[in-house]
Amino acid sequence: MFESAGQDHRLSKEVYRKEEPKLRSDLIEGQLELSEKKDFAVVIVVTGMDGAGKGAVIRRLYEWLDPRHLRSNAYDEPTDEERERPRMWRYWRDLPPRGEIGIVFGSWYNEPLSRVLRGELDAADLEQELAGINRFEKMLADEGVLLVKLLLVVSAEEQKRRLAEVARGDNLNRHVLEEWGKPTSRRRSRHLAELVISRTSSGHAPWVVVPSDDGEYRDLMTGRTIADAIRRRLDVPNPAPVANGSVLVPNLDRKTVLDSIDLGRRLDIDDYKARLDRWQDRLALLTESKAFRERSLVVVFEGSDAAGKGGAIRRVTAALDPRRFRVNSVAAPTDEERAQPYLWRFWRRIPRHGHVGIFDRSWYGRVLVERVEGFASDPEWLRAYGEINEFEEELSRDGVIVVKFWLAISKAEQLRRFKQREKIPFKQFKITPEDWRNRDKWDLYAQAVSDMVDRTSTPAARWTLVSAEDKRWARVAVLKTLCRAIETATG
Repeated sequence: MFESAGQDHRLSKEVYRKEEPKLRSDLIEGQLELSEKKDFAVVIVVTGMDGAGKGAVIRRLYEWLDPRHLRSNAYDEPTDEERERPRMWRYWRDLPPRGEIGIVFGSWYNEPLSRVLRGELDAADLEQELAGINRFEKMLADEGVLLVKLLLVVSAEEQKRRLAEVARGDNLNRHVLEEWGKPTSRRRSRHLAELVISRTSSGHAPWVVVPSDDGEYRDLMTGRTIADAIRRRLDVPNPAPVANGSVLVPNLDRKTVLDSIDLGRRLDIDDYKARLDRWQDRLALLTESKAFRERSLVVVFEGSDAAGKGGAIRRVTAALDPRRFRVNSVAAPTDEERAQPYLWRFWRRIPRHGHVGIFDRSWYGRVLVERVEGFASDPEWLRAYGEINEFEEELSRDGVIVVKFWLAISKAEQLRRFKQREKIPFKQFKITPEDWRNRDKWDLYAQAVSDMVDRTSTPAARWTLVSAEDKRWARVAVLKTLCRAIETATG
């Protein structure tokens, strides 16, 4: 692959002067149409050999494109804030919204390469890392992101000459020495890079090799690759959706996992108070322990309307340091959130080490309300099961403790609580016309919940089904489960 980067790819000044104006016109035209339509976002990954001119290419793109709709993100060693969150958090955080172009320099590819060079990953570990990158890029592509991945390569002779310039201080781009490893590991770096490229070039995110001995040829090829990719997507804005082969088996006997929950569990008031105090004290000690400082906790609350999620959350937060938790109440996405891949708004709320993130409703909305109400297409919510599992497994691999609750009540108990809310002034805000409409679709939601639990209860993040017919029982069960989860994770 790298040996193909020779000196044959060169342009005469006449060809460059002829081609550059046309290319710039195509780039601006495509960018303006992209900005107006806002049908998709573009992510350009720029990587390549040391001395290939990656910085120069990015500067050229800023010259040729409208910088108001162009953003670049360069990633070096993680900051303290980034180290305290899952590794992919910073890349999700910086994704451009629909209508804009993002350039990624020092991307999610650099970390696996660097870790192998430092001896922290073996071949099997690297394969696992690359499989995770493929899933990440597939998720972005499924959400409509156009990925353009550029690998800049130079011949050995030209690379040697450029790096000598850098070493003498004759070149401003002295940072290129460090991107793919020390000069003594350059040959190994090439081999690893070729392996990475071969494992991660796919139909939805192919690698484009850009010969870079001639800077003008490099710049024109880069610009033309981007302009053509944007034009193709603008001309075919909605590629055929794919459901990733997910097929749901019809529920012929109409039984669901919710039918297996014993809703008769009860606690009397005295027993409740004693157990509540005990488990709140235990939760406080666990979340303030030294062991928890290297972990974080994500708690998901889902359940039927009026199942008592808010009351359970209040009993959890009463045990926590208010400086170290955040309750995220999830409603319909904002315009900013709609302009991003579905999981973006949840990734950016993941807590740092030593902190707790509580989600009152969550990313499961895609396979519940969006499925039942028709807000998501069948391919979107079908593939969401796999996307969610990968998301939670990524969190778990990076030290996040994920605990998920479904609070269950009967249809009759829900009706009783709805009517009670209508009578009590300070609870009337909790009941809305939407709650009554959802109640009319009880059976559809029950089937959606059953499918959700079956498909997303994994070793990394199992569902806990809680009988919430008696609120006291549910609150204690939630606290007890959280304590046990932290104890298991922290040893």
